[in-house]
Amino acid sequence: MPTCWLVPDDERHKPIQLLHYHTHTLGRGPETKIKDQKCSRQQVELRADCNRGVVSVKQLGSNPTSLDHVEVGRGNQVTFKPGQKLYMVNGLHPYTLQFREETSSSSSSSSSPSEVKHNPLKRARQERDADEERHQDVEKSCRVSASSCSHTPEKEPAGHWSQGLKGSMQDPDMQVYKDEKVVVIKDKYPKARFHWLVLPWSSISNLKALRSEHVELLRHMERVGERTARRCPGSGTLRFRLGYHAIPSMSHVHLHVISQDFDSPCLKNKKHWNSFTTEYFIESQDVIGMLERDGRVCVRDGAAELLKLPLRCHVCHAQFPTMPKLKEHIRVHLPS
Repeated sequence: MPTCWLVPDDERHKPIQLLHYHTHTLGRGPETKIKDQKCSRQQVELRADCNRGVVSVKQLGSNPTSLDHVEVGRGNQVTFKPGQKLYMVNGLHPYTLQFREETSSSSSSSSSPSEVKHNPLKRARQERDADEERHQDVEKSCRVSASSCSHTPEKEPAGHWSQGLKGSMQDPDMQVYKDEKVVVIKDKYPKARFHWLVLPWSSISNLKALRSEHVELLRHMERVGERTARRCPGSGTLRFRLGYHAIPSMSHVHLHVISQDFDSPCLKNKKHWNSFTTEYFIESQDVIGMLERDGRVCVRDGAAELLKLPLRCHVCHAQFPTMPKLKEHIRVHLPS
């Protein structure tokens, strides 16, 4: 089984081994050498799954822990993966993950993560082995997918980031609702106070793969999305939209259910804003209508250019030069 190590970017202390399925509580103290008073002594709770190569992170402290500069939120839990960066508190004290195989016959495996980091040959050997293992995993996933599905295979390999929704669908911590046809999950990077995704269990890659036989499925997705919105706190004062991105970045067709306050730290740039406030966001009813009328969904030419449009308030249509200015303005439209 691989071993898991939490490695400080600034090398202020030795890597900390996270034992498989063992709960580790870290924060200010001698183990991390963090003296920052804003960092609680019990800032985060970490639990490694060495077989899957991930670590769950739960924020315990009152000041923000963040993953890739996205705040976790007190009491919330996120999945920390190799290649990502965990900031212990207030965007400071960064850490990365290392997973490596322990084998008694290999001299390189007896090296600590810090030794590997400073030995180019050992690091190259470790990276090569990891690449070979990932390649084998991807090939295996593709073989399983090809044998069990009748649809055209996805272009992206199984381990590609764009396939992330397929993992989230199976994650009980992400699920809000599920039935025999669909599952509702929380958006990992919500662009509003309430932001969910409704996904079918059937493997449908994107809007272009939809046909007239999918109309009833999409109607069911819409009903589930509307019910989810009605049951959320404050639904009486919030307005919701249900729709699809014209050119989604994530594979597997998904219906956005998003409140129109757009009050979220994850809403950061023009692309985010325009993807939900221009015609790039296609209403659920319009998608269903196209399938009923034409048997397919037609995405307008030049849809990607819509993401470059000027920043305009979705309520009063006032134009703003920057996202901070726009976000400051839209507060006047927030429900009290």
